[in-house]
Amino acid sequence: MIKDIQSSAETKMQRSLEVLRENLAKVRTGRAHTGLLDQVEVEYYGSMVPVSQVANVTLLDARTISVKPYESNMAAAVEKAIRDSNLGLNPASMGDLIRVPMPMLTEERRKDLIKVVRGEAEDGRVSIRNVRRDANDHIKKLLKDKEVPEDDARRGEEQIQKLTDKYIAEVDKLLAHKEEDLMVV
Repeated sequence: MIKDIQSSAETKMQRSLEVLRENLAKVRTGRAHTGLLDQVEVEYYGSMVPVSQVANVTLLDARTISVKPYESNMAAAVEKAIRDSNLGLNPASMGDLIRVPMPMLTEERRKDLIKVVRGEAEDGRVSIRNVRRDANDHIKKLLKDKEVPEDDARRGEEQIQKLTDKYIAEVDKLLAHKEEDLMVV
């Protein structure tokens, strides 16, 4: 029973870490990456779809994303969707190829982004601690119902704490790496 609780807690903590990775990837550094346009949606025959479903999104160089719509009549709509997104990007159309240059980040903007990244990391830590709390509550309930001995419950809580420490350290590593990325000029 306690093993089930531990494996469930580890799965949830792993998921929290994945969500944090995804959220950190959305924070724009000075470098281009195709994942930046993942949340941009364009109207395609009456329904909203991600840009990646109507266009080929690739990197031209470290600071430029290339977007080539599969249908040439979609170029204007894709360009407008990128411009209207709240990413602060200014795409330039060259025939049916759209170039999206990454603007340089100012020092002030970098500091703002670091605050955002730290907030995301703290949300990740809170999520992991919530998983720990839920797992410990479950173990305490089993102990109260006399389904597990006291020693096993204590060992289970210690294992949950070790898992928590491991995943919090992962969050801190991700945060340090992202802060370093943001400060590179």
